[in-house]
Amino acid sequence: MSEGSKQQVYTLMVEVGRKPGDGLPEKSTGAALMIYASGVDEAEAVRETVAILKQADLAPLDVSGYGTLDERLAAGDEIEAEERDLMARALAENSVVVAQMMPFFD
Repeated sequence: MSEGSKQQVYTLMVEVGRKPGDGLPEKSTGAALMIYASGVDEAEAVRETVAILKQADLAPLDVSGYGTLDERLAAGDEIEAEERDLMARALAENSVVVAQMMPFFD
């Protein structure tokens, strides 16, 4: 990574479908994952997230981006300390952090 690149953390909502071995609750039809992912831009954060979820035997179907911390604050979002801590961890570790999983049921 070049010195000029600046990693930021992006908030993503990823919908996943079912796949054998995915670890989701037995009767669920899929799930939504709230994720904080680092990247030099949102496209990189999305690519990294999808790759990691596939490695974890999940089946990503759709990704929605909600921007960086600064973008979310500018939009009026209230961001709790716990959420900020997870974002800081994603940035420090240059990683993808799953903050929340909400299974879907019929």
